[in-house]
Amino acid sequence: MNEIIKLCDLKVGNAARVVEILPENRIRGRLFDLGLTENTEIKCLFRSPTGGMRAYLIRGACVALRDEDAAGVLVCGGGRDGLD
Repeated sequence: MNEIIKLCDLKVGNAARVVEILPENRIRGRLFDLGLTENTEIKCLFRSPTGGMRAYLIRGACVALRDEDAAGVLVCGGGRDGLD
C-alpha cells in the first residue's frame, strides 16, 4: 500500500511519484520550471551531512532542495530502487 507523504520524508534511495505541489509552497513556480509536476518520478539520492537539504533525481537531473521547500510537495510510493 502506498501512502502519501511529504517529499522531505522520502528516505534516501527511495523513489516516489509526485501527487501534488501545495499552493502555499513558496517555490512552487520554480519547481514547475524544473519539471516537477504531477506524476513525475522522483528519487532521493542523498541528504546533506548537516541536514536540512537533500538531493533528488528529477527527470535525469540532480536537484537540491531544502527540507522546508520539499515539505510542500506530496508524493506517493517510497519504494527502494523504484516505485511500489
